[in-house]
Amino acid sequence: MSDKGRVGIVGAGLGGVAAAGLLEKAGFDVVLFDQAPAFARLGAGIQFGPNVIKILSTLDGLAEKLESVSCLPDYWVSRKWDDGTVMAKIPLNAERERYGAPYITIHRGDLHQAMLNCISPERVKYNHKLVDFTDDGKSVTLEFENGVTEKVDFLIGSDGINSRIREKMFGYEAPLSTGWIAHRAIIPGAAAKSLGADLNAKWWSEDRHIVCYYLDRNEDEFYLVTGEPAEWTSSVGQLPSTRDEFRAAFKGFHPMVQGYIDATETVTKWPLNTRPPLPVWHQGRTVLLGDSCHPMKPHMAQGAAMAVEDAAVLARCLSEIGTSDLTHTFSIYQSARKERATKVQTISNANTWLRQPEDPYWCYGDNIYDLTIG
Repeated sequence: MSDKGRVGIVGAGLGGVAAAGLLEKAGFDVVLFDQAPAFARLGAGIQFGPNVIKILSTLDGLAEKLESVSCLPDYWVSRKWDDGTVMAKIPLNAERERYGAPYITIHRGDLHQAMLNCISPERVKYNHKLVDFTDDGKSVTLEFENGVTEKVDFLIGSDGINSRIREKMFGYEAPLSTGWIAHRAIIPGAAAKSLGADLNAKWWSEDRHIVCYYLDRNEDEFYLVTGEPAEWTSSVGQLPSTRDEFRAAFKGFHPMVQGYIDATETVTKWPLNTRPPLPVWHQGRTVLLGDSCHPMKPHMAQGAAMAVEDAAVLARCLSEIGTSDLTHTFSIYQSARKERATKVQTISNANTWLRQPEDPYWCYGDNIYDLTIG
């Protein structure tokens, strides 16, 4: 048992895993709970910019491991939907020295597993769906659907847009539908190469887009993810789709995009929901991070990045300010994070990021270890 206290983290997504790894390294007694029965390599891609890789570099060997297996695009390319005209070509790894770390694209499952490998395995408890918790002012008691009860000194909620912890703290409020959905699929890298794919590109029309990039250093897998206006009537968070439905949504797009869609086999779709900025991120001995307090549409590829940044700043606050007055510590964390997270949330929801030439250094060049805490 650490003299720094036992910290419970609910939600083993990327933000929760980052918090667990950083806090364990800082000497806290960490236990990470997740409702899933076990880890699964979910079929999705993710982009992590230098702002996140600088954080992951503090976990032994992780940044180097990720760089060795990821695709490293030199540029972000924005293209016009119908004729492929380049609307913006923005340096990523082409200006690596300026950013101070690489920009990677990778399969989310491979990234997740690599991050989990930085945590002592006995600290991760699957099949633990939180149903309730009680804060008595000295500790927090967690009750799980499987009948298990756990006691921790303080609690971190990283349990996503439908956070049970946020709901218990501030009351139930349904997430807001944006009126948009997303399709996603992974196709063979060879099919993308035969069509002349960019390493990292977004094709824009006035009311929809498709983002395309490779998921590995060898360019074996190529990821497609969209944003498009459509109503979502299902109570389920993800549904199977079809190649024909995908093709109909992007009728008239450039032949290269049509070729990508023709190469799909398994296609899924899910709703894009959000919430307004949460005024307060903490209560008593409980604090929130990531989508539990600032969910956003994925149009900046910064949702998970903001969760990891939250985790890093929270770990710094707990280590540098301490746990004797958690309200003060959590307030400093919120003050350090809220403006940046809200800015990213607002721009991401507006879907304007890198559509035209701009300098993304304020986002990708940020280093939370340069931040003054307190």
